[in-house]
Amino acid sequence: MTWFNKQSRLVQIILLLIPVVNWVVEIFVRVTAVLEKPTLGNILGLVFGIIIPVFGWLDLVWVLLFNHLVLAS
Repeated sequence: MTWFNKQSRLVQIILLLIPVVNWVVEIFVRVTAVLEKPTLGNILGLVFGIIIPVFGWLDLVWVLLFNHLVLAS
């Protein structure tokens, strides 16, 4: 997760705009978040990211508004 947060805003937005890349980056970031800090929010974010493909679009909006992914602390 720290890798994603260290990227510039433009890179984060571009990674979340491209559909297949969006899903891959989201899963990668969420797995690393669970490994770093296995909280309920991080685990739920990983589960929702895998099950609900449009969750990545919500993440795009969330990154624009709050500078982090949904359910990622």
